[in-house]
Amino acid sequence: MNDIAVAGVLILTLFFILGSGVWIGLTLSGVAWIAMELFSSRSAGDAMAVTIWGSASSWTLTALPLFVWMGEILFRTRLSQDMFKGLAPWMQALPGRLLHTNVVGCAIFAAVSGSSAATCATIGKMTLPELKKRGYPEDMVIGTLAGAGTLGLLIPPSIIMIVYGVSADVSIAKLFIAGVLPGILLALLFSGYIAVWALRHPDKIPPADAKMSFMQKLDASRSLIPVTLLIVSVLGSIYAGIATATEAAAVGVMGALIISAAQGSLSWHSFKEALLGATRLYCMMALILAGAAFLTLSMGYIGLPRHLAEWIGSLGLSKFQLIVMLAAFYIVLGCFLDGISMVVLTMGVIMPTVTAAGIDPIWFGIFIVLVVEMAQITPPVGFNLFVLQGMTGRDLLYIARVTLPMFILMIAAVLLIYFVPGIVTWLPQHMSM
Repeated sequence: MNDIAVAGVLILTLFFILGSGVWIGLTLSGVAWIAMELFSSRSAGDAMAVTIWGSASSWTLTALPLFVWMGEILFRTRLSQDMFKGLAPWMQALPGRLLHTNVVGCAIFAAVSGSSAATCATIGKMTLPELKKRGYPEDMVIGTLAGAGTLGLLIPPSIIMIVYGVSADVSIAKLFIAGVLPGILLALLFSGYIAVWALRHPDKIPPADAKMSFMQKLDASRSLIPVTLLIVSVLGSIYAGIATATEAAAVGVMGALIISAAQGSLSWHSFKEALLGATRLYCMMALILAGAAFLTLSMGYIGLPRHLAEWIGSLGLSKFQLIVMLAAFYIVLGCFLDGISMVVLTMGVIMPTVTAAGIDPIWFGIFIVLVVEMAQITPPVGFNLFVLQGMTGRDLLYIARVTLPMFILMIAAVLLIYFVPGIVTWLPQHMSM
């Protein structure tokens, strides 16, 4: 059979098994086994055992469950209420006022979470009732929250970055550093949009709260000290070269437990729930990663990645055309799969093409995170949309519609990092690891 026929058989098999309701991780393993048995001379059984064991025992991957656990602990604290109290006084003078708490709150929590859904849910728990009570327009509140929640993937530590780093064999610490400036850029684009919208619709923004002196604002900001210290301890230890991503994740878990205990939120029940929540989430991720590792191996034996790279090379696409094609591919894929599945499913096939095109793998990692972020707010499988639907009770299509401006701003961010790649690459090149 030629490559197109083989690829067609495997893709049809993949979607048939997924459509049958089988778990994604098991589906990937099943398709990989079929591919090796039918289209290669290698025995599938021992290859599956060795690959899955190697994937599951990766030391680098240890950072993933630790960062997930840290986010689960913080999700069960009073952190969201304290953040609103500390941020609100500083937002009053900006056009759009407290709508900016969505963006700034998500940016801060993203630096200690790593998960888009957790960021969206935690900050939504804080801002949705407060902004509704104060009379802010619901479409702007929901739209900006859905968009800003995606910062949980871009601002390090990021679960997707860890998954990409392991799948593409790229330094996770360098990916974390590379995500800082693009994360700030995207947050500024969101806040800029809020400011422009507010200046065009001044009648829709409620009046400011009572004025506070500078010292009163500083006093209110004391509630931000714990989360600031946690960000500094986790990211600072990585950027200073003191700790690896895995060691910094352990520091983050300890810091989250200390914050939870200091706030009085730490009980045996909350500790157990956070641990079980992190275990469930990581087991799902680990199964997907193991299946994807086996699928990548089987694709290598068949030779599909090499042939795909050769075919794309024969098209004579420019680097920009290749990036546009990949962005469209991932956005469409994001309509059916979650972000982690998208990354692990495609890296084995896509990376040879990207490397052949001369694209920096660190830059490409940030690009992947941005397009996966877009998928978080596209129906029908947009995780942030699901989170907000559960929190607001609004229709999924309504939430997608009010989030559309944020989606367009993400496209603008992708274009900016393409034409000014230094936004991504400058920090990794100038910081010692």
